[in-house]
Amino acid sequence: MANAVTKVNGIAIADIAKINGQDDDDLAKLNTLEFTGTPADAHTLISTHTADGSSINIDITSGIDSTYDVYEFHFINIHPSGTGSSGQLLFQVNASGGSGFNETITSTAFRAYQQEDDSGGSIDYQATEDQAQGTAYEIIMEGIHNDNDTGGSGILTLYAPSSTTYVKHFMSMTNTTLGAGTKQDFHAGYINTTSAIDEISFKMSSGTMDAGVIKMYGLATS
Repeated sequence: MANAVTKVNGIAIADIAKINGQDDDDLAKLNTLEFTGTPADAHTLISTHTADGSSINIDITSGIDSTYDVYEFHFINIHPSGTGSSGQLLFQVNASGGSGFNETITSTAFRAYQQEDDSGGSIDYQATEDQAQGTAYEIIMEGIHNDNDTGGSGILTLYAPSSTTYVKHFMSMTNTTLGAGTKQDFHAGYINTTSAIDEISFKMSSGTMDAGVIKMYGLATS
């Protein structure tokens, strides 16, 4: 004789049967219940760094370790102090025990662009924004205006920075207000070291970050 079914999706048959014993008024109450719990989020805010124009760099020298597999850096309304449209937001890192923010990077870059008047739309590779085993600061955003109502926002993702086996992959996706248009930058590559990465530096290509916020999040380990 086959075994009797005692559960459906982990719920006991006896408990399911209790629903059938409820009258319509009781069942209708389910529609008015308020569930107050918040959905699970793998992001944990580690630190917040606010630019005020008083320094050239924002260096994050703590909080990057083996606690998380993935780190995200969120850029919120980065506004440069420099004039013109050539402002660039850059980053570099230090391997554990290192200094100078000059690790070796190989990267690639492309962008999409569109004007407010629907002209000039394009998507193209940015050969001047990549590196081939370079040690310079890597570009994240390019062409950030310093007009009062403009700036740039986006995310840089750094994978497994504490690994001592693999190189360190990164990807960034950002959007900037460029004159009377919008520009989305995509950069990706790897930091060519198997040493752990424990520090990261952000700066403008010229001048300072006049305003804006950088938030560092850790994503739950796999």
